[in-house]
Amino acid sequence: MKMADTTPIIRRNRPGTKAKDWCHWPDELFEEMDSTLAVQQYIQQLIKNDPSNIEVILTMPESQDEGVWKYEHLRQFCMELNGLAVRLQAHCVPSTCTQMTATEQWIFLCAAHKTPKECPAIDYTRHTLDGAACLLNSCKYFPSRISIKEASVGKLGSVCRRVYRIFSHAYFHHRRVFDDFESETYLCHRFTHFVTKYTLMSKENLIVPIEGETDVGTVAGESEA
Repeated sequence: MKMADTTPIIRRNRPGTKAKDWCHWPDELFEEMDSTLAVQQYIQQLIKNDPSNIEVILTMPESQDEGVWKYEHLRQFCMELNGLAVRLQAHCVPSTCTQMTATEQWIFLCAAHKTPKECPAIDYTRHTLDGAACLLNSCKYFPSRISIKEASVGKLGSVCRRVYRIFSHAYFHHRRVFDDFESETYLCHRFTHFVTKYTLMSKENLIVPIEGETDVGTVAGESEA
């Protein structure tokens, strides 16, 4: 009698893993993911399979808590936005981008200081991503990856508004960098669909044109929120 092959699947990139084999393992059903990081793992699995399939990536499993789902997606957005920030560094320099702007009408103040003030765009980008990471990793507001208090979920909207400005600056002032990054990740498209779906941002603040999305904003102004 021959025993069945029960070799466990190791979902881990070993030292020396080649680029073509990176994260190259079979998919796992969400119901079978037995980990406190299951939601993050599931979202990353969907992105790896097809980053352009926005609707599938944002479709929440029936058994999932909505607050945790929104939280994990926002964590993922911030992690991926670091990739855009790295690409911007060679083009978005303090001598040319002295303010965080989107078009000639929007100027954003940086909330990382005691009193919100203007920052060079690349510094604003770094400060915003650092601030988002500190909040999303805060044991005070987000002590669990399984359940989240409604009061903490309410803080996600302000994070969304701030990190979105990185997209808007890149689109209006570093279009080639934005287009190259977006063609690979579809990140701004996914983010826009996400904040619209869960009403985390008002439509007048969504100023980057996205194919298939309507009602992008056109209101001019200055904001420190």
